[in-house]
Amino acid sequence: MNRTYLVMLGSVLLGAILYFSMSVEKSTSTSGEPIMLYCAASNRAVIEKIRDQYVAEYDRNVEIQYGPSQTLLSSIEVSKHGDLYLPADDSYLESGRELQLINEVIPVARMQGVIAVKKGNPKHIASYADLLNENVRLVQANEAAAIGRQAKRVLSQQDLWDDIHKATTAYRTTVTDVANDILVGSADAGIVYDAVLHTYPDLEFVEIPELNDVAAECAIGVISTCKQPQAALHFARYVAARDRGLKVYENHGFRTNGGDTWESRPELSIFAGSMLQPAIEDTITEFEKREGIRVSRVYNGCGILVGQMQAGLTPDAFFACDTEFMDQVTDLFPESVAVSQNELVILVQKGNPHAIKSLRDLTRKGLRVGIGHEKQCAMGWITQNTFREGGVQQEVMSNVTVQTPTGDLLVNQMLTGSLDAAVAYLSNAAGSGEKLDAIRIVDIDCSIATQPWAVGKESKYPQLAHRLFLNICSAESQDAFAAEGFTWKAETKDQSVTEDSSNE
Repeated sequence: MNRTYLVMLGSVLLGAILYFSMSVEKSTSTSGEPIMLYCAASNRAVIEKIRDQYVAEYDRNVEIQYGPSQTLLSSIEVSKHGDLYLPADDSYLESGRELQLINEVIPVARMQGVIAVKKGNPKHIASYADLLNENVRLVQANEAAAIGRQAKRVLSQQDLWDDIHKATTAYRTTVTDVANDILVGSADAGIVYDAVLHTYPDLEFVEIPELNDVAAECAIGVISTCKQPQAALHFARYVAARDRGLKVYENHGFRTNGGDTWESRPELSIFAGSMLQPAIEDTITEFEKREGIRVSRVYNGCGILVGQMQAGLTPDAFFACDTEFMDQVTDLFPESVAVSQNELVILVQKGNPHAIKSLRDLTRKGLRVGIGHEKQCAMGWITQNTFREGGVQQEVMSNVTVQTPTGDLLVNQMLTGSLDAAVAYLSNAAGSGEKLDAIRIVDIDCSIATQPWAVGKESKYPQLAHRLFLNICSAESQDAFAAEGFTWKAETKDQSVTEDSSNE
C-alpha cells in the first residue's frame, strides 16, 4: 500500500512539474507587448485572416487600427506610437520615410484600380464615358484614402479629372465605404481596388484603360519609434512570406510576386571576400539583433569562394572583392550592384627602409615580396594584371617569396618581418599605420578593384538579403567602409534603420 501510495504521489508530482514547465513555456511565448499595426481599410479582410493564423501559430496578440492611409500616417506622426504601418499604397511609406516615421519596408502585394458595380452590371458600365452619364450615381473615396489620391493624380494627368469630379455624387472615407454604398444600392458605381471586392460576392468590377496606372503596391513598414523591432519584423516577415501571408493575399484577389520562404528564425548565408570583413561585420551583427535572425558568413579569398559555389555551395548573397569573380558565377547571381572600390598599394615597413617608391623598385635583387594568389583571390588576380600593365611581371615574380589567399595574411607577415614589401589592398593596411606605410601605385588603372553585391536567384530569402544590403548601404556603414580604406561607389538610397537596434 505504501509503495502504491508513493508511486501515485510521484505521478502527481511529475504531472505538476510537467504542467508547470508547460505553463512557463506558454507564458514565455506570450511575453511582451502586443504588436500594434496601423492598416488601411482596403487590406482589412486579408490582414484579419493573417492575424488569426499568426496568433494561433505564435500565441502573440496583434492589435490593429484600421482607417484611411493618410489618416493613419497622421496618427503615427502625432502619437509616436505603434509598431507597423500597412497603407493601401507604398507612396504613403515613402512619405513616412521623408518624415522619418518609417524604417524598414517589406513589399507585400499589388492591387489594381477598377470600377465596382452590382453583380450583372445593371447599368451596363463599360467605359470611362459611361461614368459620366446622368443616370449613373458615382461614388469615390476621398484623398485621405490611397485609391482617392491615386485616382485624382492619374486622371488629372489625362485631363479627365474635372469631368469625373463633377459626375461624382459623393466622396467616402475609405474604399470599403465606396463598396458598401454600391452593395446597399445608394450608388451605381465606384472606383475601388479589385482585391477589395473579394469579400463582396454581390459586386463585380470593370477594368478601363484610364485606370491602368491606378495600382497600389502594398508594403508593410516598421515605425521608427517602435520599441520592439524584433517582434514587429517577425510579424511583418510572416505577412510577406510566400508560404504564409502571401497565400492569404492571393486567396483574397491580390496579385503577389516572390516573397521569402517562412522561417520563424531564418538563417541567411553570405559569402564575402576576406577584405570586406572589417567593413561589414558590425553591420551584419546589428542586423541579426534587430531582425531576430541568423546570418552565417563565410569570408575567404574570392577564388576559393567561387570554387565552392561552382561545386554546389550556393549562399543567399555574394559580396565579391572584384567584378571578375562575380562574373564567374552569373548563372547563380545574374544581377549585381557595384558597392565600393579598393586600390592596390605597396606595403612597406614604417619609414620605408628600402626606399620603395614604385612597382619597378620591387624588382631589386634580394627583396622579399609577398602577393595574393592569382587563382585564390581577386587581389592576386588584379596584382598580376597590374604587374603586366606596369611591365614588371617577370622581374617582380622572381622576388616573390609567398602568395596567400587573403591580404590579411600578407599584413601579418609584414608585421613579423618575414617580408620587405607586399602588394595588397589599402583596406588591408587599415589599423597597421603605426608599423606599416602604404605606397600608392600610380598611372595603372587596373590596380583598382570594384566590389559587387548580388542576391542568388535561388535564395529562399531575397527580401531579407535585400534588407541586409540596404543596411550595408546606410550612412553608418559607408563611414565604416571609408575607415577601412574603401571608396564608396553605390548610388543606393539610404534606407537603413535608426541607431536603436534593441531587441524585443
